[in-house]
Amino acid sequence: MVASLRLSLAAAAAAAALAVAVALLLPPLAAAQGETTCPADVPRRGAWMSVASFGGVGDGRALNTAAFARAVARIERRRARGGALLYVPAGVWLTGPFNLTSHMTLFLARGAVIRATQDTSSWPLIDPLPSYGRGRELPGGRYMSLIHGDGLQDVFITGENGTIDGQGSVWWDMWRKRTLPFTRPHLLEVISSTDVIISNVVFQDSPFWNIHPVYCSNVVITNVTVLAPHDSPNTDGIDPDSSSNVCIEDSYISTGDDLISIKSGWDEYGIAFGRPSSGITIRRITGSGPFAGFAVGSETSGGVENVHVEHLNFFGMGVGIHVKTNSGRGGFIRNITVSEVTLNGARYGLRIAGDVGGHPDASYDPSKLPVVDGVTIKNVWGQNIRQAGLVRGIRDSVFSRICLSNVKLYGGDSVGPWKCRAVSGGALDVQPSPCAELTSTSEMSFCTN
Repeated sequence: MVASLRLSLAAAAAAAALAVAVALLLPPLAAAQGETTCPADVPRRGAWMSVASFGGVGDGRALNTAAFARAVARIERRRARGGALLYVPAGVWLTGPFNLTSHMTLFLARGAVIRATQDTSSWPLIDPLPSYGRGRELPGGRYMSLIHGDGLQDVFITGENGTIDGQGSVWWDMWRKRTLPFTRPHLLEVISSTDVIISNVVFQDSPFWNIHPVYCSNVVITNVTVLAPHDSPNTDGIDPDSSSNVCIEDSYISTGDDLISIKSGWDEYGIAFGRPSSGITIRRITGSGPFAGFAVGSETSGGVENVHVEHLNFFGMGVGIHVKTNSGRGGFIRNITVSEVTLNGARYGLRIAGDVGGHPDASYDPSKLPVVDGVTIKNVWGQNIRQAGLVRGIRDSVFSRICLSNVKLYGGDSVGPWKCRAVSGGALDVQPSPCAELTSTSEMSFCTN
């Protein structure tokens, strides 16, 4: 009878925890009063289950790959009205990579850690993305991300600031020693999916890029924290890639590479695939890192357009804002607006450059030149800046309608001057004084408008 009572109490506690999780999902995603936020319809799930019910053990030692797979398979088979929520209780849940399914919420309770196994031999290989043609680091396939989804609809990854821990150090060491057999895995990758919400989760120590929505639409990423050591290689924070209608807001990112970088495919493969990144909003992001705070590129062969970025607060950066492409990329970068930026410490305040990034193979066509047109950077204030920046186009593809407005960058004794070439546009109220290419062209009206 005592054992029965204990089981009943345990079941009641689990049910109560699930009820709390569900209650937390019912209100809309909120921000500070009066702030514009990403439009997101929070799903109301018709069924709830815990990974512990599928044999999962959150002791940090037992491997839970099979438990997660069984739980996701159950959600897929059950097809509950409104989908189902998979609850990850407090504890450390060691696992290899696993797939998500449609109409699913992955909910990490307070104190829950989904921790990647460091047994690299247990990570499956998957095909390269068609817009990249090969693994981003090495020819051939690539390792599957820790949490993975392909061709999904209505996916919600959230919780009470639980952690997804990639334990990336073993992968970083392989990269440094040049012993990687294939391209490293991301922490979270969703491919060809719609209606994806990621919120209130900590992403930590990814082997490679942290959050990678690719070929997706209607993606909201809000109130996340992304962390990796500043010397961890290529640990980009959030990289929307050939995706549309993406909103990223109210997040803190501190990693070893670009904090946020918009991409759209690599050279001839991205040109052939031809899917741009478009309709992207980014706002209220704080963070630090050795590379760029906000970046476009350098993989932009499918095109990047209609991007609105505002209210960025970066410190200890390599570059505040970096728009980067290269000969052979093709594609376009157009209608980009970045405003209300605060920088405290950076090697460069701003770089817009047409000579950045390598190529997948010898088959790229160097005559495929990118078009960069209509980039506005305004209301930027920076201190402890070493070099104001550079705007360097391509001789046979001049970067046009580049506007700098109310950009004030200050350093110690002096800030290195702007460097420009193959560029036209306008500059208004810029400190240090802008280069002549941006003050003596016929495109000043674009900047004043």
